[in-house]
Amino acid sequence: MVFLEPELYQQRCTQLFNSYKKDILTLLPFAKIEHIGSSAIPNTVSKGDLDIYIEVKPEQFEMVIERLKTLNFIEKQNTLRTHELCMLESLNNDDVAFQIVVKDSIYTFFLIFRNKLMDSPALVKEYNQLKLECSHLDHDQYRAIKSDFINRVLKHP
Repeated sequence: MVFLEPELYQQRCTQLFNSYKKDILTLLPFAKIEHIGSSAIPNTVSKGDLDIYIEVKPEQFEMVIERLKTLNFIEKQNTLRTHELCMLESLNNDDVAFQIVVKDSIYTFFLIFRNKLMDSPALVKEYNQLKLECSHLDHDQYRAIKSDFINRVLKHP
């Protein structure tokens, strides 16, 4: 796995986020749209992908998924899918994923985690080190270690 330094991907991801946000708001003017993941956190190394958080009311969830598919996205296979969380991945060759989340669900942790790292350069440094130490691992091993880190950060006040 290759991790990129922030100066090699963050500006592109921010521009891509702003472009997608306009398209998403056209389809879903009622949605909360946030830039999440490593590309949203200054000075964070990353695989260079972009994650976009889209929060909606429970009764809008399935309709929103269908509307977002019109932006040339499909449901990501082999990942967690519940009645409160769905990940869509881009078919536009731009390494973008949408995290569709039901308002007030446990999956709002995406924002909490992002905010905790944005507020703590020490956590960012630790997260970067963890990623670099995982560069020789496969995706499943990396995800497990990353998940442990995220859970630890979320549990800390």
